[in-house]
Amino acid sequence: LRKVRRQQQLVSKRLLREDAPGAAGEPGGEGEGLARSEMQRLLRAAQRGTGEKEKEAALGSLRRGLQHPQSQRTFIRMEGGIRALVGLLTSSRAGLRLEAARCLHELSHADDPAVAEACLPSTSYLLTYLSGHSADFVELCLYTLGNLAVDSEAVRKQLLPQGVISAMAACVQSPHPAVLEALGYALSQLLQAKEASDQIIPRVLASPLLRHVLRLLRPTPEWGPGVAVEFAWCLHYIVCSQVDNPLLISRGALSALAELLPELAGAVSEAPDTGLELLACPVLRSLGNLLAEESAPAAPGWERLRDERILVAVFVLVRAFLRCRPGLVPECLWLLNNLTADDPALCTALLTLDLIAPLLQLLPSSQEVSVLALTVLCNVAEKGPLYCQRLWPGPTLPSLLATLALSDPEVVGQSLELLQLLFLHWPEAAHDFLQQSGLRALEQHEGHTELRDRVRALKETALRGSRPPPTSCDPTPPPPLPAL
Repeated sequence: LRKVRRQQQLVSKRLLREDAPGAAGEPGGEGEGLARSEMQRLLRAAQRGTGEKEKEAALGSLRRGLQHPQSQRTFIRMEGGIRALVGLLTSSRAGLRLEAARCLHELSHADDPAVAEACLPSTSYLLTYLSGHSADFVELCLYTLGNLAVDSEAVRKQLLPQGVISAMAACVQSPHPAVLEALGYALSQLLQAKEASDQIIPRVLASPLLRHVLRLLRPTPEWGPGVAVEFAWCLHYIVCSQVDNPLLISRGALSALAELLPELAGAVSEAPDTGLELLACPVLRSLGNLLAEESAPAAPGWERLRDERILVAVFVLVRAFLRCRPGLVPECLWLLNNLTADDPALCTALLTLDLIAPLLQLLPSSQEVSVLALTVLCNVAEKGPLYCQRLWPGPTLPSLLATLALSDPEVVGQSLELLQLLFLHWPEAAHDFLQQSGLRALEQHEGHTELRDRVRALKETALRGSRPPPTSCDPTPPPPLPAL
């Protein structure tokens, strides 16, 4: 029942612009690019102009022109264009360095991978500038490096021997949230690379970065959620690579996530649209994936995960996301599945905290939500007769009869699985099912190829196990479940 969910690559680019594109009719203005001759003129002016202001203005006009795809392609084919821009990037004048970096940033945002590879000569300087410069400049360099790394394996291969991991490990100690958010973005782009498992993630795990990734998972009021969101995705990509998840667990990843989840649930329930909900997806996935590791039960913080507050936090998130982010509800249920798959104590908590009814209320939802909710209920029923006895009364039967009326084979199939467990462990459930026209509900699926054999087996189990319920007017209460 435990599954490892892998996130497909979230290839994206970030663009920092402090001013809008120029007005129509201005070089580089809205709707027009720059001709080769104009770009050559602007580069000459930036290199040989009579004053700093004139040089910076020329680079500013070039930057606006480079916002256009055709201008970007023309520029990288222009002889000496990139070389001149890199030369300006190394200028002793801070203003020229900044404008040159902004031009490179525009190029890094291009859709054409050839543009990123044309910028290869700039990467060593961008890395050098990650230390000892203004926070704004470092932020710009980080986003530029992240953008370049997305598209080009050649860029990534060059960055590794140039010391990108060491540079990031030094940069992660910055006190500036904008720099840390940009660093998280740039690191996440490297971690998504196809060669990340072999060439990048082992270097990250061997560096001080991992400790800081875990530290920066927790949002602060001063910084907002941005930094935590970026580093949560970094952790997610590392976990999904499965390079060394036991190392992550031994370094406290499970403990950090277990501490974060209840705090996150409380914050999201109070203010669901403040950006904290964006943190939930990577946190839920990382926690669920690490729970699937064999070394998890021996991990620091394991007992915290068996605390009923973790279950409450998951259901708080489910309730909040049903209103504002329904796409995140399956993430919550998938974690709940991994929490309860092999843990009778947490299954006990689901029953004693009256959390079965909220699960049943999710059954009329989407296919994915319905299947996951039914899977969690199967985890409970699988634990044996005591659990099935407590699971069966109340709305369980009408809810399952309603799912059997659906046509979706996955939802119906998981409902059959749950009923099979209930009938095997608690025969009175079979009696109640037959009394409520359960056979008729099953017969409508006998013609379905995928379900036919399972329907037949369930009918046999129901008929074999059915017996009248106790007739005593003072029935014996069910024995207590195992304690938490």
